[in-house]
Amino acid sequence: MAENQSPKTQNSSDEIDLGQLFQLIGRGFNAVFLFFLRVFLYLKKNILILISLLILGLAIGYGLSKIISKKLKTVVIVKPQMESKNYLYDVVEEIESNIQAEDTLFFKSIGLDKVDFNGLEITIGRVEEEISSESDIKYLELLQSFDNIEAISDIIRAELQNKSSFNHRIIFFYKNAESGKNFANKVMAYINKNQYFDGLIEIYRSNANSRIEQNKVLLEQVDEIITNYAAKMVKDESQLGSDRILLDNQETVNITGLFSLKNDLIRDIELKKLELEERSQPIKIINFGKSQEIHKLFFGKKIILLPLIFLGSFFLVSFLGYLNRKSASL
Repeated sequence: MAENQSPKTQNSSDEIDLGQLFQLIGRGFNAVFLFFLRVFLYLKKNILILISLLILGLAIGYGLSKIISKKLKTVVIVKPQMESKNYLYDVVEEIESNIQAEDTLFFKSIGLDKVDFNGLEITIGRVEEEISSESDIKYLELLQSFDNIEAISDIIRAELQNKSSFNHRIIFFYKNAESGKNFANKVMAYINKNQYFDGLIEIYRSNANSRIEQNKVLLEQVDEIITNYAAKMVKDESQLGSDRILLDNQETVNITGLFSLKNDLIRDIELKKLELEERSQPIKIINFGKSQEIHKLFFGKKIILLPLIFLGSFFLVSFLGYLNRKSASL
């Protein structure tokens, strides 16, 4: 008898569990509905206050955006030469310290009689660049595979220095467009005026020019030998197809090596000319940008920020009032 009633008892228990589950779901929907209903009634009750705060915030934000002067900036991209990176960062830090101290004597010494310190600031940082690709590494390995020629060694050294020398970004912040631009020009001129690095640049440029002239003389000599080789081939067809020639003094010259030497000399001359152009200043200016307005993020704009602050403050006060009423009723 007990065994016959057991399934009925089990079915009844399942029906009770399902009924309780549906009741819980129903209460949950009711709670959500009541929450949205209360929010709607709250907004309906305070709609005029909320609209007034929104309009007031927009009006004040718009007025402040017109009254308060906008902040400007000038971006200068530079590349330190002759291992002058540490000097660059130290001198920028020195200038920023003098800005914070409003040291007018220092700025007069660099040609700035009047400085508007309002919003004035200078920063520096490295320009992020992509890491050398695999093709760059293979190129350097290929150069190293050549014979230990002085020209090839200089090319490898220059390429490695170029890959490891990063550009840097100096940013000038200011509010007065005219004085800010003049400030940036004077400061960059001051940064590039250093007796030690000026001396290094002068010596380097003198050596590079001498190297170019010597390579040109060698290049003329190589061209003369190759010209004589071509003339001798016309006279003596027996040497046609040979990579060596016999000069009048009976010395044998490798013509393939001559062409290789000529290419190395041309490459070295081109490289030195590029370095002369690049190393004209201790801090080479890659790009001197124009004045540009600093655009804030959407929520950083006063016309957007102030209405949000007003509305948020009202909601906070209302919530605190609600908590106070609840605590008083306990």
